[in-house]
Amino acid sequence: MPGLRTAARVNRALPGRVVRFMLERGVRQSLDIGSGVPTVGNVHEVARVRVPEARVVYVDRDPAAVAHGESMLVGNELAGVVRADVGDPDAVLGDPEVRRLLDLDQSVGLLVLLVLHWVPDEDDPAGLVGRHRDALPPGGFLALTHVTGDHQGDDLAVATDVIKRSRSPDRVTLRPHRAVAELFTGFDLVQPGLVGCGEWRPGGPADIAEEPGMNMLVHAGIGRKP
Repeated sequence: MPGLRTAARVNRALPGRVVRFMLERGVRQSLDIGSGVPTVGNVHEVARVRVPEARVVYVDRDPAAVAHGESMLVGNELAGVVRADVGDPDAVLGDPEVRRLLDLDQSVGLLVLLVLHWVPDEDDPAGLVGRHRDALPPGGFLALTHVTGDHQGDDLAVATDVIKRSRSPDRVTLRPHRAVAELFTGFDLVQPGLVGCGEWRPGGPADIAEEPGMNMLVHAGIGRKP
């Protein structure tokens, strides 16, 4: 899939902008669901530059991702990692580590990045987001990204077919703009709305792909809970 390396770079630049956006609006705690194996520019690293007392919990179902997260956070009392699945909001929000680090009566920044295209329609991704939303107080934010085929040609179809033929239990569900927007039900989308990942408040050339299609491989947006 030509351009995918660039798309990965553009997507990796987004969490930093998202976290800084939330910090500037007074949010001091983040819940990153589907955080994956740690790399550079992790949420707690971005947050502590501006707000040293910011608290972060990472959530992933992959034991390897959790193990790497635990290793990274040794000695860090303001961040933790939990093994749980976005498909089980009660397990996520009720986990002792989440309860220890996050005050769920105060505004929370909920990050669900590149996760929900792995959730098939029959598992009701909008309902899962809604259960997380309903457990959090007003004033918090949802940052969400989702792979789409809206602006792609046959390359993306070939790539998703490779996943299907790999016998992986995970399946990719490409959703159009309208369907991704529905995942923000109960949130007020902030400007510039739901746009291509590279088009969400870029801070410079490094945030944008030269190939226009790679800026729009992933829909990205932030919503505020009123």
